[in-house]
Amino acid sequence: MASATTASADLYEKIKDFYDDSSGLWEDVWGEHMHHGYYGPHGTYRIDRRQAQIDLIKELLAWAVPQNSAKPGKILDLGCGIGGSSLYLAQQYQAEVMGVSLSPVQVERAGERAKAIGLSSTCQFQVANALALPFASGSFDWVWSLESGEHMPNKAQFLQEAWRVLKPGGRLILATWCHRPINPGNGPLTADERRHLQAIYDVYCLPYVVSLPDYEAIAGECGFGEIKTADWSVAVAPFWDRVMESALDPKVLWALGQTGPKIINAALCLRLMKWGYERRLVRFGLLTGIKPLV
Repeated sequence: MASATTASADLYEKIKDFYDDSSGLWEDVWGEHMHHGYYGPHGTYRIDRRQAQIDLIKELLAWAVPQNSAKPGKILDLGCGIGGSSLYLAQQYQAEVMGVSLSPVQVERAGERAKAIGLSSTCQFQVANALALPFASGSFDWVWSLESGEHMPNKAQFLQEAWRVLKPGGRLILATWCHRPINPGNGPLTADERRHLQAIYDVYCLPYVVSLPDYEAIAGECGFGEIKTADWSVAVAPFWDRVMESALDPKVLWALGQTGPKIINAALCLRLMKWGYERRLVRFGLLTGIKPLV
């Protein structure tokens, strides 16, 4: 148990350092949203990458939330980055939003951005571990997690904490990196696929990813009902081409040169994700579910 605890602490420190070091560069070059973009159901839309990131939020909400649903009053954003989704949700639903991140740099910047647009009273941020949330049970109408699940060293504990802090009737909205499903038709991950995933883990400070069916099973075991899932890999895969194109801008190359070796290496390894989607190993999974009323 001690070794597992130490390993988790080391992982959290790596994640914190990675985002402390990279978030300023990302915002300067690529904007406030630190996640994939949406390029249409077949990945064919030719749109600005920043608009595609906003469209991902819009499409995810349209997919997850039934029409005529009650608006959420309180939302928890797990892995909030510099507040892109948090601020969007606060404005869209006139809701109170709490964003959490392991990165003090991200939390501080998110708070600055909320203040700049007059949302500091309804949009707050704090450093917190998503596996041990400092909130009472039944505190939130929604738990939102956009590309943070891949960083969690215990997926079951991650979803169990989300379930705990939701009010009865509350909704989980999750989008996360996955690997391909493992079933009799596909077979287990090959040694080459495992090496590919490990290279991604090493670059982006991930402990491991699981398949979307694995997430669905975990959500059911945690107690979620009305579970719905979808694979949007095709819709988001062009994002990595757009990022790679923008990274060739001389100003971006100069900015990368001012960062540490970890961030430079992450930029150089963008092709790992592009190739992962091309070989259908890396998947972009969506899941939503409800905490039952009783």
